[in-house]
Amino acid sequence: MPTHDFRAPRLFVDVPLAQDAKVALDRDQSNYLGNVLRLAAGAEVLAFNGRDGEWQAAIEGRKRPDGLVILQQIRPQDRLADLAYVFAPLKHARLDYMVQKAVEMGAATLQPVLTRFTQVSRVNTERMRANVVEAAEQCGILSIAAVAEPMPLERFLSQRAAGRLLIFCDEAAEVENPVQSLQSAREAGHDQGRVGIDVLIGPEGGFAEEERALLLRQPKLLRLALGPRIMRADTAAVAALALVQAVLGDWGGESA
Repeated sequence: MPTHDFRAPRLFVDVPLAQDAKVALDRDQSNYLGNVLRLAAGAEVLAFNGRDGEWQAAIEGRKRPDGLVILQQIRPQDRLADLAYVFAPLKHARLDYMVQKAVEMGAATLQPVLTRFTQVSRVNTERMRANVVEAAEQCGILSIAAVAEPMPLERFLSQRAAGRLLIFCDEAAEVENPVQSLQSAREAGHDQGRVGIDVLIGPEGGFAEEERALLLRQPKLLRLALGPRIMRADTAAVAALALVQAVLGDWGGESA
């Protein structure tokens, strides 16, 4: 039996959920259910809020969907592993893509950092949050990743907890087998079940030498090469998070 219902529409609602509760829909949600999906009163959807699990709900409304009545819980709430994706922001569509893929890969926190060669000076965190919600709705994800405000790389490094593992994806690192490097970290007790993990991807122009030097002085650092080819930053995000989840994360079902 599949663990997810992939046919029923899913809707994120930022209100408490419980049996027989009534949930008002905003204009965008009403338009999505009524005009995009063409659902009417009585049709069922799945509702979640990132806190109370997933619930079967029925649409209410006469001329158009304007509310939900919560029927029964389908899945209990889960929690994301302590995995932060730390990245230099990209422009528009590529940032949208990167945020969506990080959510699909199980990141619990998205932390933009500004570096010397970052191409984007302003980050629309509300748009990032909208992409987080959309990815969660589409992929059966119950927990909503946190979107942090951008900060300079130096400030991030000075504020992060020293006990966390920092995986520094460095295009200048010597190319070695990344799986073996991550397995060594796992053997040292640095998997998600025991420590938090920060995965850092730099800007398209790479890190400045002074930034690289600062990074290499960080405690509990794993410097990782992502193979012999240069990747775009959004591609590197998917590659790095896939590697981390496969070796240190919850893909094996033991570390979540």
